Amino acid sequence: MAERIIYHVDVNSAFLSWTACDILEQNPSAQDIREIPSAICGDPAKRHGIILAKSTPAKKYGVVTAEPIQQALRKCPMLQLYGGDYQLYARRSHEFMELLRKYAPEVDPFSVDEAFCDMTGTQNLYGDLVEFAHKLKDEIYETLGFTVNIGVAENRLLAKMASDFQKPNRVHTLFPEEIATKMWPLPVGDLLFVGKSSTAALQKMGIRTIGDLANTPEELLVARFKSQGHMMWRYANGIDESGEITHDYERKGYSHSVTLPNDIVEAQKAKLVLLSLCEVVAAKLRRDGVKAGTIAVGITDCEFVHSSRQKKLYSSTDSTQKMYETVVELFDELWSHVPIRLLRVSATNLGNDAEQINLFDMGRSEKQKKLDRAIDSIRNRFGEDSVVRASFVEHEE
Repeated sequence: MAERIIYHVDVNSAFLSWTACDILEQNPSAQDIREIPSAICGDPAKRHGIILAKSTPAKKYGVVTAEPIQQALRKCPMLQLYGGDYQLYARRSHEFMELLRKYAPEVDPFSVDEAFCDMTGTQNLYGDLVEFAHKLKDEIYETLGFTVNIGVAENRLLAKMASDFQKPNRVHTLFPEEIATKMWPLPVGDLLFVGKSSTAALQKMGIRTIGDLANTPEELLVARFKSQGHMMWRYANGIDESGEITHDYERKGYSHSVTLPNDIVEAQKAKLVLLSLCEVVAAKLRRDGVKAGTIAVGITDCEFVHSSRQKKLYSSTDSTQKMYETVVELFDELWSHVPIRLLRVSATNLGNDAEQINLFDMGRSEKQKKLDRAIDSIRNRFGEDSVVRASFVEHEE
């Protein structure tokens, strides 16, 4: 087994599973919607928007995530539709992450329903870590009532790819010696961050599987796709450049993301989500006594196309407000007004340098630091929801 072990734990049809659990908690004799053709969508009453999650029976009718509701209903007229409930998802996500933290020294949420766990060095506690992944999967179901897939590998990329193999309620490994047999036969579009347009372009080049991509000369891909070609070639060969979960602050970055229950089409709503992400990331920086010199924003749209932009700061910071101001600037430059499915905020280029403060801004900056410390203290004692910004309350639907 590889010396380094990463789990990627992914909730199966999270929004639908969490809605099913909530229905059964309120009425134990109710129909489990995971066992019938059902889906979570934007607005069941108006029947517009897209499918956010679907049950296994719905999948058998050809219903797929991100397709329009009307199209899904044509495939499956008896499809039962349920609206998204962000407050419910946030609560279930918190329970899920807390259970993972019972066992993993480091847990890095990748979105509301998935996380990377660095299990390196825990063999002495749990024994064989592939076998333990099965025990963890079963405990999540027995304790929280929903199933997960767990990918086990030596880096984040391979762990995430493994967790996407056969579903639901499975554990899969993807170690380097398994790449050729388990990953290379897959369609090239199954590779992480290879979107529809890239898939079409690769297919025109005769590249149809991940193995085809892995065995294409890297310089040919870079000539056609520039830096994305370099990334795709390395990913196809199982090489992960995203940075591992580690205590080495010189190499580590902090990030937080959320998969949205409904696609966002308004900048104001997106910026509220970004503010909440900034609060989480900045609090982690202050907790560990480090500051970030580079801030980044990532967007995944309704077509599952990923884009990102970053900015190097004049002065490193751990301030929620300064991070948010930078994030808003990046978001306004990046967003093409395509409906948003996922938002991510990252802080990298870490260090312990003192923050450089403009003379005319010194008073405001000191007040902001005191406010950040006070909020951190209250949340540490009474929970993350003990302090809620007025802007969030005003915009609750």
